[in-house]
Amino acid sequence: MQPTMEEFDSEDSGVQDVGPQINGLLVQILETMSVPLVRIRQKLLEMAILICVILLVFWVALFLYGSFYYSFIPTANFITPVYFFYRTDCPSPHHSVCSFPVANVSLLKNGKHQVMTYGQPYRITLELEMPESPANRELGMFLVKMTPYSKAGQIVDISARSAMLHYRSSLLQALGTVVFSPMLLTGASEQKQSVIVELYSEFKDDSYNPTVGAIIEIHSQHIQIYRAHLYVFAHFTGIRYLLYRFPLISALIGVMSNFTFLSLIIVLSFLQFNLGGRRTRGKAVMQQEENNEPDDLNDQSEPQDEGNAPENFDAIGCNSVEVEESIPDVGVEESEDDSRELAEDEPTCEAGDGEMILRNRNLSQSMLQSSQALTDTTDKTYYRVGVCSSC
Repeated sequence: MQPTMEEFDSEDSGVQDVGPQINGLLVQILETMSVPLVRIRQKLLEMAILICVILLVFWVALFLYGSFYYSFIPTANFITPVYFFYRTDCPSPHHSVCSFPVANVSLLKNGKHQVMTYGQPYRITLELEMPESPANRELGMFLVKMTPYSKAGQIVDISARSAMLHYRSSLLQALGTVVFSPMLLTGASEQKQSVIVELYSEFKDDSYNPTVGAIIEIHSQHIQIYRAHLYVFAHFTGIRYLLYRFPLISALIGVMSNFTFLSLIIVLSFLQFNLGGRRTRGKAVMQQEENNEPDDLNDQSEPQDEGNAPENFDAIGCNSVEVEESIPDVGVEESEDDSRELAEDEPTCEAGDGEMILRNRNLSQSMLQSSQALTDTTDKTYYRVGVCSSC
């Protein structure tokens, strides 16, 4: 059987009835889901801001520790090569060397920056690589002299130390030559000794005459040297010793201390800002309420004054006794004109009508003529209440 038109209409009406319900359900679901979504978004935003603040505080703490370490820890060591020179213009042809070997060493890093810090003790040593030649073995002891000087050329100090090669017998030298002959033949090893001369054990630079260089002189004309190096080591004590010997632990403690201190400052500032804002808002609200209280009292008193007379007059019936009300006597005699005006204001009643008519007139005190004048001007209202005799 084919469906009739009534069935189609019923199906359409059913679909139309379901559509609004589905729309309402979707709107309700969206409304219920909007609040949690807003809260989640707010929490994510707060977490992102918190992470950014933590990273910023961490980098600031790291920068502060790095700046402190760079400014507090001086140059730990300084190594520079030493090149000796001597004179050869001897008057006697029997001597090829006319002077002691001398070297001029700069104690500036990159030729600009000061190597030694004022007040910091330094250990200065000279390393000499000398061959085990017969000339050096016969040389015996020799003197090494160091003379630091300032930028103006003034001599800061003078130090002299003696040194010599370590003694080795001819048998020991022969055995060493046999054993190390392969390396000696290939050039991997050499027959030489390193002589270390300690020129200063604790050298402190003068702040008034900072050292910029030194003259090193070896008092021997027959000495033979492969190469030489000057070493400047800082002798740390106390906190500098801990920072230099334990850099990782010191960095961890320093960065965490700075991070904790900065975090504490930020938290206290945040709490102070919130408390101060709440106090300011509370004071503003209290002041506004105090300003609004007199206005509210005035607004409440005016309707009461205006509403008293009609309520009292409504309570009085047409058959009541004649009542007259007037303002109290203020001790001033009224003039004849004023009494005439008051007589005209007496209550009247129209025929066939039982309603009372209240007439009032505002009289200013300036109209009253008397010997004693009042300082303030007041308004006085006269009320006349009456009934009709015909009622």
